[in-house]
Amino acid sequence: MSKRFYTTMGMMVAMVSVAAPAFAQEAAGGAGGGMGVEAWSVITAGFALGIAAFGGALGQGRATAAAAEGIARNPSAAGEIRGAMILGLVLIESLVIYVLLISLILFFLKPFAA
Repeated sequence: MSKRFYTTMGMMVAMVSVAAPAFAQEAAGGAGGGMGVEAWSVITAGFALGIAAFGGALGQGRATAAAAEGIARNPSAAGEIRGAMILGLVLIESLVIYVLLISLILFFLKPFAA
């Protein structure tokens, strides 16, 4: 089997093993006083920001490498390649900034608080 298959299966197992215990817990008002929605939203926001930053950095690195390779192969198209690369980098970074915005909202505004 391919490396992609094993990576996909590993990600699926990781998601199921993390999500299943969260759904098996009692309600926040139940016995034991477990963590409420507010605490889980802050934890989730932290993980989302970390994953988004990792994915954004990986995407930007690949885009820059591909643009540098394209400019090295065809120096006369450097202006067009550079413009497309900058537009792509801006769009990739905007996705990470959106996640940062959502994370800050969950950290400070507590939208699920009663």
